[in-house]
Amino acid sequence: MKRFAILDGLRGYFLVFMMLNHLPFQGELLLARINHSELGYVQDAQGFVFISGVIIGLYYTRMIAKGQTSLMDAKILNRAYELYVYAVIVLAVVLFLAVLVPNSRPLWGHFMWEMYQTPTLTGVSAFLLLYQPTFMDILPQYIVYLVASPLLLRWVARGYWREVLGASVLLWLMVQLGLHLPAIRIVEETVGAYAPGFVLRGHFNPLGWQVVFVTGLLLGAADARGELDWDRWFSPRRTDLLKVSIALVLLFMAFRLGFTNGLVPDSMALRFDVYNNRGEFALVYLLNFAGLAYLVAWLLVAGREASSPVARTAGVLLNRLFNWRFLTFIGKHSLQVYAYHVVVVYVILGFDGRIGPFTEGTKTAITLLAIASLLVPAWIHASYATWMDQGGRLAPQPRTAAEGPTRN
Repeated sequence: MKRFAILDGLRGYFLVFMMLNHLPFQGELLLARINHSELGYVQDAQGFVFISGVIIGLYYTRMIAKGQTSLMDAKILNRAYELYVYAVIVLAVVLFLAVLVPNSRPLWGHFMWEMYQTPTLTGVSAFLLLYQPTFMDILPQYIVYLVASPLLLRWVARGYWREVLGASVLLWLMVQLGLHLPAIRIVEETVGAYAPGFVLRGHFNPLGWQVVFVTGLLLGAADARGELDWDRWFSPRRTDLLKVSIALVLLFMAFRLGFTNGLVPDSMALRFDVYNNRGEFALVYLLNFAGLAYLVAWLLVAGREASSPVARTAGVLLNRLFNWRFLTFIGKHSLQVYAYHVVVVYVILGFDGRIGPFTEGTKTAITLLAIASLLVPAWIHASYATWMDQGGRLAPQPRTAAEGPTRN
């Protein structure tokens, strides 16, 4: 399996569906029904965070093995700073649009209500990553994970991966039990005493969602050290875990479709909702993601050699999909594409609120154009990277053997 291409393809896939899901036009967008999230409780953010952890584990564990820990620290912190810059730029653009467009509160107030109530305080909080308008949550969350990564990677390299996993699960469990809520209340009340109107806002709880990132990091690190036995876990002959993953996927698919069609009794729905908190990555999301992640991984690795023709077909199709050049290209430049998509979403929602509602055909055309336009930031960043790799020269210059190949 072309693992790095596959990982880029997966990120590209998640970016496409983020764009699709983040366009809540007036009236239903039928195109959004063609969506894996309609069949369960796994959305694109889970996969995006998980793949990011895998890539961090894969890449930087190799640097530790080479004794390049100082370089690793510098690269990770530089990446975290780069993410902060992009988060600030996106935030500044959105705030500029909110000020520039007359009477913009009906257009975007639903996504950043506090920004209109206490603009100065909320603006400062947003630049400090304490307040996040809708659709901007992943970048600040990822920054936190990056800052913690050097320490985690060192512990894993020293053989403490069980302790890292145990601490991650414990932290996730503390969030599920609400042990973080008093701390949030204390912070809001303390800061609010000096700055009335202060709130902490972000859809994703980083302490809950970190279990996705840490699991990905551990798997990536294990693969980089050659400790992940692919034949043992993803063999065509090993179907016990496959059957469990299929059972989990079908169980949550039944619940999802049951809720969609009003078939779940109220008593059962009340019990289910206790474990159905996406912002804190509650048990429903954890189990559904674990099941679907293993199922997809098994099909990618072993599906083409399976005895079942259904599994073979699914394995072939998934490998083709996630190696599709469009997805791998935008996935390779995921930071730039993600930041761009947030701005595009706010612009489109502004037009929809001001001159909409649009017809179904118009909404579909706008959505498809928005998805196709994800190539633009990827191409710009790729061109810039190539230009910088050539020393910032306007025209390509021949490279000597000593200089090595052009960087990807």
